[in-house]
Amino acid sequence: MTKIRPVAGGGRAVEVLPERLAGWFARFADRHDGIATTRTTPTQVVVTARDGATAEVTTSFEEFTPTGEVEGLAITALLNHATASRRLGLLLVRLGGHSIGVAVDGEVVASTTDSRQVHGRNKAGGWSQQRFARRREGQARVALQAAADDAVRVLVPRLDELDAVVLGGDRQALDALRADRRLAAVFARASNRVLDVPEPRRSVLEEAAERARAVEITVRDLNPDPEDLEDPQAPLPEDPPPEYRP
Repeated sequence: MTKIRPVAGGGRAVEVLPERLAGWFARFADRHDGIATTRTTPTQVVVTARDGATAEVTTSFEEFTPTGEVEGLAITALLNHATASRRLGLLLVRLGGHSIGVAVDGEVVASTTDSRQVHGRNKAGGWSQQRFARRREGQARVALQAAADDAVRVLVPRLDELDAVVLGGDRQALDALRADRRLAAVFARASNRVLDVPEPRRSVLEEAAERARAVEITVRDLNPDPEDLEDPQAPLPEDPPPEYRP
């Protein structure tokens, strides 16, 4: 399960579960000489440390409130947003399989999972390669059709109950499903974050349900502190404060 990844423009993104956010930001403040400011807009929370390091969160769901800029660490809006109860649709697709479900606060309550054989690429040339390519394209088409049919069956009837849909898997496979008009409303509800997941299985869906709750924090620093990218599953400090003001 991917928890840390590089981001464009430098820096790293780390996934932190809602109940660990206060502790993570308190430790971030301690490592960077305290917090200078916190700026909250409807779509972002940007925490700037006194040494210039930043920790930025972009909303994956509804907007942050209230907004504004203050001195010190003020993450009440972020904590309230992250810990809100949500019912999410999950659509995980790769070329050879898919797992689709509904999760409430990280727990899968409805799902379907399927896998289809799609052969890898053939390095041989000539007619053999062309026949293999046609066969592979046919297998991929059948696999993606099955994923679309299951998404229509599992997600479409429940759309009015969902707060959002979280996508995951291969972007080309997701784009192929996006072209299916039956799923237009599903993709219209999709969050802006796409989870990087392995071949979808039920266990992968369960992990994705938990990761969908997590907040992705982008950390940027001229002299990165490895501890900023510590394992978010490290033991929690006792009674982490909801606010930290140096």
